[in-house]
Amino acid sequence: MKSWRCATSKQALWVRSAALWLAAAWAFSLTTLGFFVVPMLFVYLPSPALAGSMAGQLFQVQTGISAVCALLLLALGQRDRQPIQWPHLHTAVALGLVGALASEFWVSPHIIARDNLALWHRLGSGLYLLQWLCALAVFHGQTKRFGRSVASA
Repeated sequence: MKSWRCATSKQALWVRSAALWLAAAWAFSLTTLGFFVVPMLFVYLPSPALAGSMAGQLFQVQTGISAVCALLLLALGQRDRQPIQWPHLHTAVALGLVGALASEFWVSPHIIARDNLALWHRLGSGLYLLQWLCALAVFHGQTKRFGRSVASA
């Protein structure tokens, strides 16, 4: 039976490269949606209700992107043969994943129901910020790890 650990340095480099791309996709999809696309919806769509509805649908898609990126990052972390240099990398990935899922399945239903909208919107924004910070931390950590891998190859 083959081990999940990488057998060669070429495989390890591929794993770290894939992890870097996933971290970049996760961090910059959150950045693009949260800081550019959604604000533009509220500027250009005719009503805040329509913009909010569209933003909710986009955030739902973003949750899927975040979940896929985080799960693949966790799986790739298991394949890497060298120990993680930054011990909080997996914690940041897991925390970002929990933030995305909590936002989708706990906060979003309250926003849709317009149940204390200001409170739940602030909480959802806080969870989005948490996801974004975790994704940026993971991207930073993967960038440092990839740089060390290339230098030692």
